[in-house]
Amino acid sequence: MNPFAIAAIIILIIHIVWILWVVFGALFTRGHPLLTALHVISLVWGIVVEIDLSPCPLTTAEQYLQARSGFPSFQGSFLVHYLDRVVYPDLPEILVVSAGITICALNLSIYLLRLWKSVHTR
Repeated sequence: MNPFAIAAIIILIIHIVWILWVVFGALFTRGHPLLTALHVISLVWGIVVEIDLSPCPLTTAEQYLQARSGFPSFQGSFLVHYLDRVVYPDLPEILVVSAGITICALNLSIYLLRLWKSVHTR
């Protein structure tokens, strides 16, 4: 395996860990203001990337490294590419993207609920 393929695999692993953080990060942030801030920023970034306002640097890096390694590179969204092949074959892209945005929005609502409770219990 060449160095570009190894680097592409490392980026893939980092990308998966990032997505897990975005999806489940709220479970680990209660009582940790810095983690909460980082997770909220991550959620906003996730929404921005999913609605294609900005390319995800991890997706761009993975595509570049795959192309340099000689393996076929995917085009478009990381989530659509992998989830379509592994978890949800043949789902429309809009459905996968909408699910990603919904998960981020639900996480943000957890923080709004926490904030509302803290303001109203004082």
